[in-house]
Amino acid sequence: MRPIYIIAVTLFLAAPPSAPAFAAEPDAPNALVTRAEAIRMAVLDRLSEKFSATSQHKKEEKGALVEYYSTPGQRLLWVDANGLTSRGKAVVAEITKADDYGLRASDYALPNMAGFDAGNASATEQLANAELKISHAAIDYTYDARGGRITPTRLSKNLDPTLELPKPLEVIESVSYRSDPAAYLRSFQPDHPQFVLLRKKLIELRGSNEPISQEKPRVKIPNGPLLKVGVVDPQVALLRTRLDVPEGQNPNLYDQTVIEAVRQFQAEHNSYADGVVGPGTRQLLNTPHRRNMGSPAQIKAILLNMERWRWLPRDQGSFYVTVNIPEFTLRVVEEDEVVHTARVVVGKTNKQTPVFSNEMKTVVFGPYWNVPTSIKVGEIRPYVRPAGGGWFGSGRGWNTSVFQRHDLRIKYGGREVDPASLDWNRVDIRNLHLYQPPGPRNVLGKVKFMFPNKHDVYMHDTPQKHLFAKPVRAESHGCMRVQNPDQLAGVILRHDQNWSRARTVSALETGYDQHVGLRQKVPVHITYFTLRVNEDGSVTTFRDLYGHDGRMAAALF
Repeated sequence: MRPIYIIAVTLFLAAPPSAPAFAAEPDAPNALVTRAEAIRMAVLDRLSEKFSATSQHKKEEKGALVEYYSTPGQRLLWVDANGLTSRGKAVVAEITKADDYGLRASDYALPNMAGFDAGNASATEQLANAELKISHAAIDYTYDARGGRITPTRLSKNLDPTLELPKPLEVIESVSYRSDPAAYLRSFQPDHPQFVLLRKKLIELRGSNEPISQEKPRVKIPNGPLLKVGVVDPQVALLRTRLDVPEGQNPNLYDQTVIEAVRQFQAEHNSYADGVVGPGTRQLLNTPHRRNMGSPAQIKAILLNMERWRWLPRDQGSFYVTVNIPEFTLRVVEEDEVVHTARVVVGKTNKQTPVFSNEMKTVVFGPYWNVPTSIKVGEIRPYVRPAGGGWFGSGRGWNTSVFQRHDLRIKYGGREVDPASLDWNRVDIRNLHLYQPPGPRNVLGKVKFMFPNKHDVYMHDTPQKHLFAKPVRAESHGCMRVQNPDQLAGVILRHDQNWSRARTVSALETGYDQHVGLRQKVPVHITYFTLRVNEDGSVTTFRDLYGHDGRMAAALF
C-alpha cells in the first residue's frame, strides 16, 4: 500500500493549487479521445463490418486499410475535425479527372461533403465515411491506372501481358507521407509519349464542336490526272509532301506507301477509301477542315488503345524491340528514338500471335527448325499415305515424300530413322521429333531471335520474301517473320557486343546452329494497337485483325 500512497501524494502535491484533488479523473477519457481518434475508431468500426470480397484485389485492399488504420496514433489521410483537408480536396479533384485519362470517375465512390457541419453530432460518422471512401478510391484509382480493370487472359489466351499492379498496402502507406498525394496518384498513369497524345486527342474529341484550329494544307494539289498506283507524275511529289510520305527512290511514283497514306486520309474524312486521288479527294486535300467532336466509335477506339498502354511495363527499357501486330511492323527503340523499322508477318487469325512482353536472350544463325506438334498433326501427317493408294494395307510401304520435299528429318528414341521404314498405322507422330536442319529450305531462314516464353513463339527470317509485299501480312503459325533480319541482327549485336556489319554478314552466311548469347537481355514487347495519334494530331488506324477490340469493349463498356 505504501507505494500507491506515495504516488498519490506526489500527484496531489504536483497539481496546481486551484485544481481539486483527482478532479480530472472522471473526465479523462473524453479529454484523451480527440476528434481525430474518434474518426479513426469510426473508420475501424466500418472496416469491421461484414464484407464479401468480390476479388482478390478487394480482399487485399480491405486488409491494407485495416492494417493502416488499426495502428494506434495513425494520422488520418484526408479529413480533420473541420472536413476535407487540402490533401483530401486535392486527391478528390484528381480522381474526378479520371475520365481525361481514359478511366471513369463514376467508378470511384467519392464523398459528398455538401452541408457539412462540424458541430453536428453526426459529423464524426460523416468524416469517417469520407476518410474511408477516399482511401478506397485512391487504391482503386492506382490499380485501374496500371491496367487492373480487366483480366486480359479471360478475354483471350492470346492476351497475356504481365501487369504491374500496385499492392494496396504499399499505396496507402506511400500516399500517407507524400507531400503531393494527387501527383502520386497521377504517376500511376502511363507516361509514354503515345499515351499522352491519345489522352490529348480524347479530350479534344470530347470537347465542343467549335473548331480548335483551321488545319491549312501546306501544299495544294492542282487539277490534273487521276493519281493511282503505278502513275508517275510531279503531282505525286506534292501529294507526298501533303501527307508526310517519304520520297522513296522516285518521289514522282505513286507506290504502295502513297496509296496507304491516301486511303488513311480518305477514311479519316469519311470518304470512300479506294486510294485513288480524283476530283473529290483533291478537294478534301485542299480544303481546311474543322476538328469536331469525335464519334462514339472514335472515342471508344482511343479508350481501348489507352487501356493497352497500361499493360506495358512502366520501364520498357532503354533499348528494346516492339512489334505492333495490327500494323505488321517491328521497331527497335533506343533511348526513346526508333533506330530500326521492319515489316513483319504475324499469325493467321486462327493461329494468332500472342500479346506479351519478354526478354530476348539469344540470336541463332543457321537455326534448326523443330516442328511443333500442331504442324506435325495438322499439316504433315495427312500427307503420309500408303504407297499403293488408299489408307489400309497395300503392302508396298508408305508414301513419305512430304519429308523429302521439305527436307524434314525424324528422330525417335534419340536416333534418326527413315520415315518410309515406319508403320504409320501404329506410329503416333506426336511422339516423333521432326526437325529441319539449317539450309536454304529451312523455314526459319538464316537467323532467329529467341525470347523463351510459354507461347513458344519467336522472330525469324523466312525464305518466303514475297509475303512482305502484301498489305495484310497474317500468314504465320504465330511466330513473327521479319523482313531484312540481317539488319535486325546487326542492330542488336552492335548494341550488345559492338559487332561490325562484316561480322554479322559472316555469321549469316556461315553460321550453322550458331548461338550468340546476349550479354544484356533485350526487352521484347508484342503489342496490339489499332489506333495511333501522330505528332500533328492526325489519327492512324489499323484493322482489328484478331477481334480483340470487340472483346475489350464488351468487358470495359
